[in-house]
Amino acid sequence: MGYRVDASDGSLELCQKASEYTGIAVKPMLFGELDAVDCYDGIWACASILHLPKAELKEVLGKIAVALKEGGILYTSFKYGTHEGMRNDRYFTDFTEDTLAEFWKAVDSLQIVEQWITQDVRKGREDERWINILARRV
Repeated sequence: MGYRVDASDGSLELCQKASEYTGIAVKPMLFGELDAVDCYDGIWACASILHLPKAELKEVLGKIAVALKEGGILYTSFKYGTHEGMRNDRYFTDFTEDTLAEFWKAVDSLQIVEQWITQDVRKGREDERWINILARRV
């Protein structure tokens, strides 16, 4: 569709596979290494930054805001719930509408413009829900 995509992942092996699959260079980078300034119209962080503890998540959301152009949009999603910690050998920070609203008070550079709840579409996980967020850099 004519979009220019900068893709990244924390796993070198996944970057290599994604580069082969998509034909674009996928940069190995952890979330906290994002250092772009006023660069992106949009950032897609689907089911990814949910693996950060809340303290790191606030820092990364600040870096995302700096990386977005003014008015730029972030899409992100989190598992629906109140769990924060290890689950299936990975760290998760879950949110509900209330816990997200409370957490987001400290994220003054990104304004939530829309949020909605969806069910997981993967077979066997139909009972899991996700909270989806569109936020704009202000």
